[in-house]
Amino acid sequence: MLKKPSGARLLTQMGGLVRHKRILLAFKAALAASIAWVIALQVPGVAAEYPYYAPLGAVACMYPTIAGSAKQGVQTLAGLAIGFALAFPIIFLGDRSVISIALVVGFGVLAGGLPRIGAGRDWIPIAALFVLLLGGDDPDGYSFGYLLQMLVGVSVGLIVNILIVPPLHLTGVVTGLDSLRSALSLQLKDMGEALREQWPPEHKEWADRQNKLTTFSQEVRTAVQLADSSRHGNIRQYRHKRDLAADFHSLQSMERITFYVEDMTELLADVIWRSPETTPLPKPLGPPLAHAVKLTAAAVEEWDTTADSMTDAEAAVEDLMQHVKHVSPDDRIEATASLGMSLRRILLTIRADAGPQDQDGISLQAPETNDQ
Repeated sequence: MLKKPSGARLLTQMGGLVRHKRILLAFKAALAASIAWVIALQVPGVAAEYPYYAPLGAVACMYPTIAGSAKQGVQTLAGLAIGFALAFPIIFLGDRSVISIALVVGFGVLAGGLPRIGAGRDWIPIAALFVLLLGGDDPDGYSFGYLLQMLVGVSVGLIVNILIVPPLHLTGVVTGLDSLRSALSLQLKDMGEALREQWPPEHKEWADRQNKLTTFSQEVRTAVQLADSSRHGNIRQYRHKRDLAADFHSLQSMERITFYVEDMTELLADVIWRSPETTPLPKPLGPPLAHAVKLTAAAVEEWDTTADSMTDAEAAVEDLMQHVKHVSPDDRIEATASLGMSLRRILLTIRADAGPQDQDGISLQAPETNDQ
């Protein structure tokens, strides 16, 4: 098992990783723009009059993933083509004027609402306006030169992104899943400690983390989706293999557990502070509940169905449910029973995910290589 970094150390590592990726992206954008400028100066014909659009195309398509670069480049070119097409009818109707400028911009913004145009939507009114204002007596030549040089830039940007250390973004997946699992375990541990303290417990920071867990899980989902997108067209995926389908499955399990833990957090806060009269916790159920919560936290942390922590947690939860059955009928047990059912669902979810080492050899741990 890998040693888990502390919270501060983890934030430092993630911050350094983000800076490293931003520096790499900036370097590739600068290189692509420079190469595009050199090539643009060699383009013959009318396009030679507009070499400055090639570096613009290289920058416009630069994206953290290859698939994203290709998509953004195609959308940009499509937006330009639509903008040019919108400008010509207005040019033929009359000279440049307040009315013609308003028309090309208005229709350009409306066309930006077309489905699947993506990044190209912002280029539609710009392209239409440029043709109107800068096309002069040769709007056809200007449009062709503009589009061709942008195509040169987009092609150069995409090639640079493919050849120069195309990122896979796998580190964010490993760190995110591990951190989310640890955060869920910590939340359960803190609730278990609160159940052992003299009520009302002195520390209540765990009760303030309720919505933060959902936000964290959404960030992890974004990281997994980015890693999946970064594989497309990336030659490095054959060297750094990872089963992202298994990661998505584990993420879904953790998202389900996040829902259960947040529900437990809200209910336990009600039991302790908000409405202890209407949602009481019978004293005989306090110790077995605290014990079950503590062992479930350990099971979440290890995420291994073959570990003793998993077996111990399941036994503790069943013991809790047996205690619930034998409590006096006069005691209100709804809150305790609900907490116990949430713990049981958490453990069933881990079982369904098959733990870190299942029959297919899928692991939540980092790949051996760190060249990601």
